[in-house]
Amino acid sequence: MWPFKKKAVDPVVEEYLAGRSRSKPGSRTPIDNLRLVVLDAETTGLVVESDKILSLAAAEVEGGRMHLAKMRSWLVYQSKACANDAVAVHGITPAETARGDPERQVIGDVMRLLSGAVLVGHHIGFDAAVLDVAMRKHFKTRLYNPMIDTALLAMGELEAFRRTGYANQRPPGLEELCAHCGIPMMERHTAEGDVFTTTELFLVLCARRRKRLGRPLEWRDMPAHRH
Repeated sequence: MWPFKKKAVDPVVEEYLAGRSRSKPGSRTPIDNLRLVVLDAETTGLVVESDKILSLAAAEVEGGRMHLAKMRSWLVYQSKACANDAVAVHGITPAETARGDPERQVIGDVMRLLSGAVLVGHHIGFDAAVLDVAMRKHFKTRLYNPMIDTALLAMGELEAFRRTGYANQRPPGLEELCAHCGIPMMERHTAEGDVFTTTELFLVLCARRRKRLGRPLEWRDMPAHRH
C-alpha cells in the first residue's frame, strides 16, 4: 500500500498559523507586553463579499510606543477597479491601482506581519472582514488575530461617547474622537494617514484608561471584539 503524501502547506500560511497561539493573550497579560499591529484598508466600496482592497497600511506598537520606522503600506493591483463614489473619498484612481502589487503578494506580506500580533483599528470589524475574505481566497485560511476596536475603547473611556442603551447608537467616527481628544488628523481616508491617526488615538485612550485605573493596562481592560 502506497503511503499518502502529506499535502504541502504554503510557507505564508505556516508562518501565520505558527503565531496563532502567541497572539492569544491571557486576561492579565500586560498590554505593553503585546505586539500590536494597527491596520487600515481602503477599498472599492463597503460590501465585504464583493468590494476589493485598494490599499493597506500597518504600524507596529510595542511597549506603548509606535515604531514609525516599521510603518508599512501597500497599493494593491485590481484589474476591475473603477471610478466610483469611493474614489472621491480615498482618492485612489484606477490608474493608480493598476500600478499596485498583486493582491496575493500583499496579503501574504500582511499575514507575515500579523503572525503573533493583536490587531488594532478604528471600526476594525470591516477591515478585518475584507482581509479575511482575501486570506480565504488566496491562502485558504481565515483571520485568527484577536482585535481591539478604538471606537469601542473610546465608548468605554470617554464620557461624551459612552453607551446610552439605545439600540441605534452608532460607534463614534475617527474625526469625532480626534476632535474631542485634540488629535490632528493625518491625511484622512488614506490608509497611511488613518493608521497614523488611529495609533495616536489608541495610545491616548490607553493613557487615559491607565491613569483612571491607576495601574498598567492588561488584556482584560480592553473591550472584547469578536469576529
